[in-house]
Amino acid sequence: MSDLALLSATDLPCRYRSRALSPVEVAGAVLARIALLEPAINAMVLVDEEGALAAARASEARWARGAPIGPLDGVPATVKDLVDLAGFPTRRGSLVTDATPRAEDAPSVVALKRAGAIIVGKTTTTEFGWKSPGDCPLTGITRNPRNLLHTPGGSSAGAGAAAAAGYGPLHIGTDAGGSIRIPAAWSGVVGVKPSFGRVPQWPLGAFGPVAVAGPMARSVTDAALMLSAMAGFDWRDPFSLPDPPRDFAAGTEAPVEGMRVGILRRPGFDAPAAPGMWAAVERAAEALRRQGARVAEAAVELPDTRNIFSRVWGLALARLAELVPPDRHHELDRGILRVRDIAHAAPPTAYLEAEAMRVEVAHRLAGLHAGGVDVLLCPCVPDVAPRADAPLDRPEELLWNAWAPWTFIFNLSRAPAVSVPAGLDANGLPLAVQVAAPLYRDDLALRAARAIERGLGVLAAAEPS
Repeated sequence: MSDLALLSATDLPCRYRSRALSPVEVAGAVLARIALLEPAINAMVLVDEEGALAAARASEARWARGAPIGPLDGVPATVKDLVDLAGFPTRRGSLVTDATPRAEDAPSVVALKRAGAIIVGKTTTTEFGWKSPGDCPLTGITRNPRNLLHTPGGSSAGAGAAAAAGYGPLHIGTDAGGSIRIPAAWSGVVGVKPSFGRVPQWPLGAFGPVAVAGPMARSVTDAALMLSAMAGFDWRDPFSLPDPPRDFAAGTEAPVEGMRVGILRRPGFDAPAAPGMWAAVERAAEALRRQGARVAEAAVELPDTRNIFSRVWGLALARLAELVPPDRHHELDRGILRVRDIAHAAPPTAYLEAEAMRVEVAHRLAGLHAGGVDVLLCPCVPDVAPRADAPLDRPEELLWNAWAPWTFIFNLSRAPAVSVPAGLDANGLPLAVQVAAPLYRDDLALRAARAIERGLGVLAAAEPS
């Protein structure tokens, strides 16, 4: 039964159509796998067994009539606990949030349900999505299923761990500075940060101007299929793109012959990356060359993105902390309060200055693409996943030297970026690369990511011991 939980979102509808499998069997297998592995991994905030099985029975009846409601009918999925799921609270990894169940689904959940997906539960997040190690005051430490001593990354910690562990094919994450791509990289799965506005969001979180919701899955094709369902306009999000429905999976197998790939070695400062990560970038570049892409160094002068994102991040956390009554500050992750205190020292104009420089970063990257670079290739994370219980000192420095130096640049520019697995190191921990494309060219990022995946392979689901 556990093997059924590992089938892809691309494969499942074919099996349902031929009556080789039923959604009830698959939902049962996913729930059984969660029950088996979850005590050790701690990826789930809640599991909705009753709701998932009811949705699976409804899906089974639709397939029996030959009338599925969408391309994901009967495919299991999870929702990060920064995203509203009707009937359940959104606790955001925090002890200070309201435990009242939400009345309506967030846009991304509406979209997945409309496509027929079965929501099996909610996954863990760092508190308010503020950091990359996968722990929070509410649910404790989430562990990497590839090695339980290590973190899966964050803030979409549970989504990354659930994807790697085979808790079904599809997982909603959110990303304001790397929170989809970092856990994807450290967990050995695919993470897609779409163009800003591609996937509607409501309510917006603390990092609204740079944050997106997006897919996490074990393959590029599954992630693209999920993005196709999630993308679209929703009136609740005034920044959502009014684009017509689009099949992002359709173009992933298109050839990359002639695609111009630029290797980005400096995202506005001397960002750290271990030799193993640069070796992964070179292997990915060679995989693209073998398929006909033209790979060269990318030269672009950028402002110091550390200073820009640190202000955006710090001021957002300062505002968030001020919304919490002072007599409950002791219940917050202490790192939030440290970053708040640093942000308070900034002048009143700091946010406006950071926003102006953010637009400058976007402009210069757009110029690089306009000048002949189709996609950028770079590390996704500085090194493999750190220990799950590593001490958290000076988070304002860890942000750019251990967590997100290679990811937050594309939140600043709002461009699409994809984390792609690039094998395992000698200790069995995942390596990863990142592909980024011009704003609104999510299709190019996915096509290049799929070409890398073809060349380097897909990591199997983890089997924690």
